[in-house]
Amino acid sequence: MADRNGPADLETIRVERADGIVTLTLDRPQRKNAANARMWQELYATFVEVARNPEDRVLVVTGAGDAFCSGADLADPEAMTQHGLTRMRIIGDTALALHRLAKPTIAKVNGVAAGAGLNLALGCDLVVAGASARFSQIFARRGLSIDFGGSWLLPRLIGLHKAKELALLADIIDAEEAREIGIVNRVVPDDELDAFVAGWAARLAAGPPIALSMTKTLLNNAFATSMEQALEDEARCQTVNFGTADMTEAVQAFMEKREPRFTGS
Repeated sequence: MADRNGPADLETIRVERADGIVTLTLDRPQRKNAANARMWQELYATFVEVARNPEDRVLVVTGAGDAFCSGADLADPEAMTQHGLTRMRIIGDTALALHRLAKPTIAKVNGVAAGAGLNLALGCDLVVAGASARFSQIFARRGLSIDFGGSWLLPRLIGLHKAKELALLADIIDAEEAREIGIVNRVVPDDELDAFVAGWAARLAAGPPIALSMTKTLLNNAFATSMEQALEDEARCQTVNFGTADMTEAVQAFMEKREPRFTGS
C-alpha cells in the first residue's frame, strides 16, 4: 500500500512511497501541470529528500490528469515578483538536484511534455511514454531560450544538429518520433503505461543500491572524462562493490539459484 508521507505542506505536487519506490506527481492538472514558483521549490526539496533517504530506492516522476508538464507557468504572479536571474537560479538548482540524485529515476510521460517539462523528463534516467504523449522544446514559440538543463541534456541524447532542430524550430513531435530520435526509451499503449513503469520501478528497487548509484554516476560523467579516467573511476567503484554485503549476497544467491535480496549495505 502506498504511503503518502511526503512533506505535509505540499501544494503543487504529491509524493507517495511504497516498497522503496517514490512516486512524485506534478499536481496542477488545471494548468497542465505547468510549474509555478511554488512547484520549483517543492520539486527541489523532494529531490533532496529522496537523495538523503536510504529507504528511497527509485523515483518516478509523472503528471496528474492528461499532461506530464506543459513547462513553466508564465502567468504565475509569484514568479513575477522575483528578479529574473534569481528565478532562473532556483530553476537551475532544481535541475541540478535531479541530476545529482544518485538513484534511478523514471519519467512516466502522459500527455504533453513541453519546455522545462520536457527537460524535466529528460533529466530522468529513463523515459517511458504513453502512445498519445507529445513533446516539444517550445521555448522559441514563447520568445525564450532553452532552460532546465536542456542545452546540456539534448545534444548528449540526440546529437547537436538534431538538438538544434528541436530547439530552434520548437516543433511538437509524437511519442514514436521521440523514441526514434532517442529521447524516449519506450512507448507503450496509454492504458499500459502505469503497469509498465511499475514493473521497471520494481526491478530497479530490487537492485543493488550502491552499485546502481555508482553506475549512474559513471555514466553521467562519461562525456566529461577521458577513457583513462573512466577506467580508474570504474576500478574504484568496483573495489567498493567487492566489499559490500550486496555483492556477497549476489554470489550466494547465484550459488543457491535464487533471486538476490539486496539491502544497500
